[in-house]
Amino acid sequence: MNVTLSPRALMSLLANGPKAMDVLETALTLGLLDALEPGPARLGDLAERFGFRPLRLYKFLDCLESLGVVTREEPDDDIAAARYRAEPGLRDAVAAVVGPDAVERDRDRYPWRVLHGRLAESLRGEVSMTDEDFAWPPRTDEQTAAFERSMAVGLGPVLETLHRHADRLWADRRRLLDVGGGDGTLAARVLDDAPHLRADVYNLPAVAPLVADTRQRCGHPDRLGFVGGDFFAEPLPTGYDALAFVRVLHDWPNDVARRLVEAAYRALEPGGLLLIGEEFRTPDRLAMQFFWSYFLIGVDTCVSRLREVEFYTGLLKEIGFERVAVLPGGWELVTAYKPHTAG
Repeated sequence: MNVTLSPRALMSLLANGPKAMDVLETALTLGLLDALEPGPARLGDLAERFGFRPLRLYKFLDCLESLGVVTREEPDDDIAAARYRAEPGLRDAVAAVVGPDAVERDRDRYPWRVLHGRLAESLRGEVSMTDEDFAWPPRTDEQTAAFERSMAVGLGPVLETLHRHADRLWADRRRLLDVGGGDGTLAARVLDDAPHLRADVYNLPAVAPLVADTRQRCGHPDRLGFVGGDFFAEPLPTGYDALAFVRVLHDWPNDVARRLVEAAYRALEPGGLLLIGEEFRTPDRLAMQFFWSYFLIGVDTCVSRLREVEFYTGLLKEIGFERVAVLPGGWELVTAYKPHTAG
């Protein structure tokens, strides 16, 4: 989607956001996006195929064009002959946002309405999320379970990248420690691609039942384990030749992120792989992070920090890792290796 709008035009679209989502969801549900994406599709043919009134369809397609997701050619002022094509990937993107398993639907369950219309008070510290609304770190087993299940919903992009690079990542690895690995969803999916690998989730003891549930559902329960602990109170477990931080480091200030990466360096076996999966700071990621940026205005104990990828690559080199690389995908992954003769 390559469209540059004036600030005034952008404000108009934002003000009409719910209506824009209605147009996109309708286009998806009707199958119109399936017809538009391969394009070009002629308006007259679309009207006949779907039983729409041509002039009304013309205005509906204007709505899609205004969002920058559809392009139009209209020869000779003939509305019926106008041809449309959707941006590649539009149908899947809309499905990902409004479908039953959409991350956005999950996030909307959080009590963001506590802040709505009261942001000025919140910025001054007069309105905040209570511990019952959202506690960070979670304070009860119920809060921990709810948070970890919510985080698992958003793993799609990183799972795609892990699958794409599975041969490169796991070919010579034996044991993976997934630090802060939630309910084990990510570790279980890694094991799908690495039949020789064993993976343990390292997390607070309260998460153990969630990993046990995942173990029962996955196809290799004998290779998915759990190690309870607190990485702020004790060293990371040893005996692993691969260690992962996926959506963990962004929750903490720079000095804490550094300490965790240093702890990983100490814990890994010589030649061990460290994998970091985060949403790096780009215009796209900032847009998709909007909910958390908004919601966490009312929370003083947590900042979801999108950092530039160079923060992580530079940090890894400073600590002593070698062969630092960025693997492309839905989310990029940073990989690095502890030297075989670490100093």
